Amino acid sequence: MKHIQDILELELKEEVNKLQRCSGGSINDVIECQTNNFHVALKLNEVEKFPKMFEKEVEGLNLLSLTPFRIPKILKQGYFQKWSYLILEFINDKGTSYSNEKLGENLAKMHLITSQYFGLEYDNYIGSIPQQNSVKKSWSSFYLEMRLQPLVKICFDQNKLHKSDIRLFEKFYLELDKIIPKEVPALLHGDLWKGNIISDEYAEPVLIDPAVYYGHREMDLSMLLLFGSISEQTIETYNDIFPLEKNWKERTDIHQLYPLLVHLTLFGESYLKPIQGIVGKYT
Repeated sequence: MKHIQDILELELKEEVNKLQRCSGGSINDVIECQTNNFHVALKLNEVEKFPKMFEKEVEGLNLLSLTPFRIPKILKQGYFQKWSYLILEFINDKGTSYSNEKLGENLAKMHLITSQYFGLEYDNYIGSIPQQNSVKKSWSSFYLEMRLQPLVKICFDQNKLHKSDIRLFEKFYLELDKIIPKEVPALLHGDLWKGNIISDEYAEPVLIDPAVYYGHREMDLSMLLLFGSISEQTIETYNDIFPLEKNWKERTDIHQLYPLLVHLTLFGESYLKPIQGIVGKYT
């Protein structure tokens, strides 16, 4: 733990009074730290393991700070010996539920922040997987070339997908442009599952661990539904501000393919059957 104290005392210029590991840090070590004047979260990893991961996280948090959501304040990002680190404001998620109405309002307003193109000017990460963001004019092209195809290749190379799966995906790709309604590129969190939305002391939703880019707004909502649920109050409030296209819930499985492929890559074959079911449904 000495390197942790060294980093904190170097950056905060104060003696550390408390260090406590936080649960749930499967990619990075996350440590709650206190000094006389600071209460922070230190995220830590080896420099060579995930190059520039925290730099990309800082850029993502800065982009999300343009939205109505509360975002953890960034104190420092840097390098120390073999370590890469990010020091953030510590937000104590007490397990209290955030306002569903506020979540819907903030999501709609975030998705109203738009761009000319789908993608982003830099690549980043989703979890521990590098995420390509080269810009495209159409969502179907971006989703195909920057999201589905790269992970399908990785899964095939890992022997988690087979030639029969690849043939189905190739048929599925031809259907994408026909199924998904055209929309303006919207600012997305990019990895919006319930674990990346915490509640602050005012029951306000707080976003963490971004994988930002400009994409189809149904991506964020589909991911929320994949690993949890969305309350009717959230959807009603969202629709009051930025009405969703008709039958959006019927398309969520299409946009859930990407996070399912991420999980197939990282965690294995328990995610294969849902993927095969979705692709088979449209081919």
